[in-house]
Amino acid sequence: MATTLAGAGIGQGVAYGRVLRMSDPLPEPPDEPSTLSPDDERARVVVAVTAVAADLRSRAERVGGTAAEVLEAQSMMAEDSTLADDIGERLASGKTAERAVFEGFAVFRDLLAELGGYMGERASDLDDVAQRVIASLSGRQAPGIPDSEAPFVLVAHDLAPADTAFLDLGKVLALVTSEGGPTSHTAILAREKSIVAVVGVAGADALADGTEVIVDAANGRVTVGPDVAEKAEAERRIAERAAALQGGTGPGTLADGTRVPLLANLGSAEGATAALAAGAEGVGLFRTEFLFLDQRMAPTVEQQKAHYVALLTAFAGRKVVVRVLDAGADKPLEFLNDAHEENPALGLRGLRALRASEDILREQLTALAEADSETDADLWVMAPMVSTVEETEYFVRTAAEFGVKTAGVMVEVPSAALLADRILKHAAFASIGTNDLTQYTLAADRLLGSVAGFQDPWHPAVLRLIGDVGSAGAAAGKPVGVCGEAAADPLLAVVLIGLGATTLSMSPAAIADVRVSIARFTLDQARSLAELALAADGAAEARDAVRAAISEALNHNHDQSRNEADQ
Repeated sequence: MATTLAGAGIGQGVAYGRVLRMSDPLPEPPDEPSTLSPDDERARVVVAVTAVAADLRSRAERVGGTAAEVLEAQSMMAEDSTLADDIGERLASGKTAERAVFEGFAVFRDLLAELGGYMGERASDLDDVAQRVIASLSGRQAPGIPDSEAPFVLVAHDLAPADTAFLDLGKVLALVTSEGGPTSHTAILAREKSIVAVVGVAGADALADGTEVIVDAANGRVTVGPDVAEKAEAERRIAERAAALQGGTGPGTLADGTRVPLLANLGSAEGATAALAAGAEGVGLFRTEFLFLDQRMAPTVEQQKAHYVALLTAFAGRKVVVRVLDAGADKPLEFLNDAHEENPALGLRGLRALRASEDILREQLTALAEADSETDADLWVMAPMVSTVEETEYFVRTAAEFGVKTAGVMVEVPSAALLADRILKHAAFASIGTNDLTQYTLAADRLLGSVAGFQDPWHPAVLRLIGDVGSAGAAAGKPVGVCGEAAADPLLAVVLIGLGATTLSMSPAAIADVRVSIARFTLDQARSLAELALAADGAAEARDAVRAAISEALNHNHDQSRNEADQ
C-alpha cells in the first residue's frame, strides 16, 4: 500500500519516477596530530580554498539571477579573512588541514545559525563550502548529484546552491529534501528553475534508491509506492499542466476580464531579461540588498544609480517597485548596524535601521530619483518593516523631499495591517510581504525548522490581515500588491485576489502557473474562495476547503461540457 510523506511544495508541478539519492557527506576528519609542519598545512589550505572559491565563481559566471548571487556569496565565504585566521590558529596548534578546516567552518556555521534570520539561512551554505574544501584537501570528489542515464527523482538531506544551480533538468524529474522550508535557498532556486520540489519532508531520509514516488508540489506530498490508479492520475495531471502552460505569456487576467498584473521579484538588474521572457509585466519587488551585502562601506550614489538605471531601462514603460535597503540586525552590515541583538527579527531592521543611519537612506533615495529622471519606467519606492503611521509619514515625506514621485510601504507587521486604513492616507500604495507577516502573526521564526509548521500564509489569521489591507486599499482607491512567496502559490493567488490584492509579484518561474490558475476564476469566484478560507480554523483546513470547492466546480464544469457534447 502506498504511503504519503508531507512537506512544503514549491510551485504546482507533479512528477513521477524512481528515487536516486545524493551522495552522503564526507565523514568528519579524524582529530589527530599532523605529520606536516603548520606552514606546510597552511599552504595546503590556501591551495584548496583558492581552488574552491575559483570554482564557485566560475559556476556563478555560467548562471544568472539568484543562483549567481548565492554562488558569489559562497566564494566570498570560502576566502573570509576571519575564518582564515581561525583556521590558521588551529594549524599552529598542530592540527591537520582537514581537521582545522572542519573545526573552523563549524564554529562559524554555529555562529550564523545562532544569529537566525538572513545570516542563519546561510549556515547550510557554509556547510557546503566546508565540504568542498575538505574534499579538495583529501583528493576526493565533493558530495554532489549522482550520475544516471535515466531520469530520476533526486532525494537529499538538503541541496547545496552550487548543485541546485546546475541540475540537469533533462534528468532530474523532481527534488525532495528532508531539510529546508519555502524560503530556503534550495526552495528559491528550485522555484527559479521551475523544478518540481517538495522540501522539509519528514521521512525523506529513509527513501531508498529505486523507490517509485509521485512528487506533488501543488499539495506538498510525496506518495511512496503509488498504485496503478495513482500513477495514472499523476500522468494525467502532468499532461494537463503541460498543455495549460502552452498558453503563452499574456497579461494576468481573470475569467471575467479583470486585470491582475503579474510582476517579478528580482534581486539584481541581471534578472530582467529572464523575467520579461517569463511574462513579467513589471517588477513588484526589487531587493536592493545585493548592492550592500558583503560590503565594508556603503555604495556611493553613482554606484547605486548605475544599477537602478539598468533595471529601469530594461522595464521601460512598466511599473518597477523598488524596496529600499532591508537590513539591520538580522543582516548585519559594518556601516549600518552589526551590533548583536538577542532577537534580531524584532530588532533594529528595515526602516528602523535606516532611520538610525539616515544618510544611507538619503543617498539611496537620491540615486533612485536621479535614475528615474533619466529613464522611462514607472518607478515606485517602498519602505520595509513599517509598523506605525508615524513611520509611514516619515518615509513618504523623506522620499518626496528627494524627488521620489510614488512612495509606499511594505505591510509585514500585524500593526501595519491593522492600521492599513490610516497608513494608506499617507502612502501611495501598500505591498504585503507574506513571509514576514506570517512570521510575526504566528510568532514563529520562518527559518526555524522546529516551528516550520506555523509558517503557512494559508492561516486564516494571516488571511484576515491581508483582507484588512485589501479592504483599506479599495476604500482609499489605492493599489495593494502581494510580493511574498504566497503570491507564487497558484491556488493561494486566487484567494489573495479575492482578499483585495490588485497585483501579484513572484519569482519569474512561478508566473506561468499563476497566470493559468487565475484565468479559471472570476473576481466573484475569487472572493467566494477567500471567504471559504477565512471561515476555516487553520491553514490546512483553509487550503483543503478551497481545493475541495475548486475540484467540485471543475468537475461540475467537466460534466456539463460532456453532457452538452452528448446532446
